[in-house]
Amino acid sequence: MSVLIFVDHADGQVKKSSFEALTFGAKIAAQIGTTAEALLLGTVTDDLSTLGKYGVTKVHQVANETLNHLDAQLYSKVIAEAVTTSGATVLVFSHNQTGKAVAARVSARLKAGVVTGACALPDTSSGNFIVKKTVFSGKAFANVNINSPMKVISLNPNSFTTIAGEGVADVVALNVAVDASKVRVAAVTKIVGEIPLTEADIVVSGGRGLKGPENWGMIEDLAKTLHAATACSRPVADAHWRPHHEHVGQTGFQIAPNLYFAIGISGAIQHLAGVNRSKVIVVINKDPEAPFFKAADYGIVGDAFDVVPKLNEEIKKLHAST
Repeated sequence: MSVLIFVDHADGQVKKSSFEALTFGAKIAAQIGTTAEALLLGTVTDDLSTLGKYGVTKVHQVANETLNHLDAQLYSKVIAEAVTTSGATVLVFSHNQTGKAVAARVSARLKAGVVTGACALPDTSSGNFIVKKTVFSGKAFANVNINSPMKVISLNPNSFTTIAGEGVADVVALNVAVDASKVRVAAVTKIVGEIPLTEADIVVSGGRGLKGPENWGMIEDLAKTLHAATACSRPVADAHWRPHHEHVGQTGFQIAPNLYFAIGISGAIQHLAGVNRSKVIVVINKDPEAPFFKAADYGIVGDAFDVVPKLNEEIKKLHAST
């Protein structure tokens, strides 16, 4: 009996969202009086023993390079076997691309109850296991009681504070049969030199109010000052002002940064669905009736071409004085 946390990685390094999942899983283990262990598929350059800082005592690794690329069917088979071998009763994923593709498949194999998009520790009082999750694109919450002996949870990124201690984990090889992958990677195109949207703490996003791609320099300048990622609304990506990998919204990336700047974006419901889990939203728009102001924590009614450069200069002064 233990809590097993899936560790996701890319380019040989553990993803930031996995640290949150490890901390979350370790807290669950403490609640139910058991140990927390981690599971990693594939190979990484990171020192896996350092994952003990996040509360796990052991890291199970299936060190097969076939698993360095996501194959949801293969992953679900290997993970289900790893759960059975380790004797875990709770399995934790991050609710990212991998978690969304794999968690439900694993739960079906294990005949386990599953809650995706969890945003808080489960309530384990009175023998229950009630998990709070977001529903309706983050507009509401649901409390789901998992009654099955085996439980699967995926945690919304940036919804749980990462806590690092001083622990060191034992890294053990897990012998699980790995079939040939049915997924063939034909080519890999990497975006280099940018902060990945899904990992960014701060995101600066622009919309059609910027009038054209030639005006995107002020967005990039503000992002550089804030060490932030850049993003855009769907119409901007569709018009090829910005690349599609920067599109956030219901049909693009769904993100949850600590700070989100929406500049020249009206705030259509499809866009809000992808960003409304942001901790703080700042809206800059010259239209005081823009729907985005209803969702904003802070709003500036003004022309972005006047406001953004002045804001950038003031932030630079603040950095220089600290």
